[in-house]
Amino acid sequence: MDPRAQAARNNAAWCDAVCRSHGLQPRLGHRAWTSAVRTPPLHPDAVTLVPGAPAEDVLARLDTGSPGCSVKDSFADLHLAPAGFRMLFEAAWIRRGPGRVGGPAAEPVRDAGELLEWVDAWSGGGDEPHPFSPALLHEPGVTVLAVREGGRVVAGGVLNLAAGAIGLSNVFAVEGTPPGAAWSGCTAAAAALQPGTPLVGYEHGDDLATALEHGFEPLGPLRVWLARR
Repeated sequence: MDPRAQAARNNAAWCDAVCRSHGLQPRLGHRAWTSAVRTPPLHPDAVTLVPGAPAEDVLARLDTGSPGCSVKDSFADLHLAPAGFRMLFEAAWIRRGPGRVGGPAAEPVRDAGELLEWVDAWSGGGDEPHPFSPALLHEPGVTVLAVREGGRVVAGGVLNLAAGAIGLSNVFAVEGTPPGAAWSGCTAAAAALQPGTPLVGYEHGDDLATALEHGFEPLGPLRVWLARR
């Protein structure tokens, strides 16, 4: 499979797991993964899976009439401005080949109590809505990871195994903890859980630079579009 398409399919599987942990039932099609119901916070209503997916076909499966509709344009080739969307941000798909990783591995989050602690660290103690339901811990292929220092969660991320790759997302480090602690801990955990399996994901800005410092390579751009209305 083309690495960029593999990353997109893996990410769609992650979005699917998040939605199903909230009781939603998205649809996986040949050209796109879509949800007819608004998805949990920070997750798109569609992820394109192949280049050249017709915009009208993707949008026809979405609720474009209520606020918050968003589309992950995996190959940066959709033209959604005429349909009332604006580009929210552009990022890069990334990939790291399988291989040994030095340093201690992050540890899996085991239960709802640990997940609450993890979410508090991930959010910086904010009270904004988040997508991490305790049911997510029981989704096949999903592992929430925490790096602890003195018993406190100081960094972490999420792994999801799908499409022949391990997706790494939601990588974070609390203030005062080097971002590299999250990337090294999560990549070491992935190597231990599924030896010989590549890691994929997407990042932009400083997070992209940190990922590249930890052995990831850019695959190509993606865009996220948000409905204006």
